[in-house]
Amino acid sequence: MNQASVGFHCPECARGGRQRVIPARALATKPIATYALVSANLAIFLADAISSGRLSTNALGDLARKGALYGPAVAAGDWWRPITSGFLHIGLLHVGFNMFLLYQLGLLLEPAIRKGPFLALYFLSLLGGSFAVLVYAPEQVTVGASGAVFGLMAAAFVALRSRGIDPFSTGIGPLIVINILFTFLWPGISRAGHIGGLIAGAIGGAILWWWGPRLPRNSPLPMLACLVLAGALFVGCLVVA
Repeated sequence: MNQASVGFHCPECARGGRQRVIPARALATKPIATYALVSANLAIFLADAISSGRLSTNALGDLARKGALYGPAVAAGDWWRPITSGFLHIGLLHVGFNMFLLYQLGLLLEPAIRKGPFLALYFLSLLGGSFAVLVYAPEQVTVGASGAVFGLMAAAFVALRSRGIDPFSTGIGPLIVINILFTFLWPGISRAGHIGGLIAGAIGGAILWWWGPRLPRNSPLPMLACLVLAGALFVGCLVVA
């Protein structure tokens, strides 16, 4: 063995040339899907606010009226509303709070599972919130990414538990408790949307962090399972409406 700056090299490896050094930052996965989701939500909010002249007011813009979740409109044929409602917001505080949480949770979750499964988890949570709204409050006009964000919080909770970490020793456990209390104490918040997203996200988290690791490495089955459930929830939204 040949002594090296760090440890030892066998003679064959030493004759093969310099060893390649891979820095930690090269191993990290950039949260591209998170950036894309945040950018899409902000761009849609700005386009809606500017076109309607309502940047600083808490009122529905033109895009929000056409894409908000509203049971009678879905029943009349507006099939896109269970999805588009998750990309619409009312007011700077609404979009700012949701995008801050989406960004923070995306930085935590997406590098662990990569962009495909993360997007599947996101839309599963979004549609879980939409389905719950159409079941419990179909005539309530609902917009916002908070159902999907609640789902990401629940998935982060499951991910930490799967690795033997107490979520309440981190910021995730208290964050969920505070947001649930806020949901039930503050008027004008879609309780069904938040709880529906929370449940769907927990199911997606169990698929990705409990079932997924038991499968062969890089198996597409967990992502496909989340997509199938998301598709089932979308169909459920149309049927319920």
